[in-house]
Amino acid sequence: MKTEHHPLLDQRGFSTADILWAIGIWSVILCLSPVIVFYVLMVA
Repeated sequence: MKTEHHPLLDQRGFSTADILWAIGIWSVILCLSPVIVFYVLMVA
């Protein structure tokens, strides 16, 4: 069986793992940002 390569994805250098890492990191940042803002408001 032949695996198909997408030229656009290969040119940009993004693999599926990179996209999953980016989504995971952004979800952690977005989930923690309200906590950080709340902490800063309570301390300040």
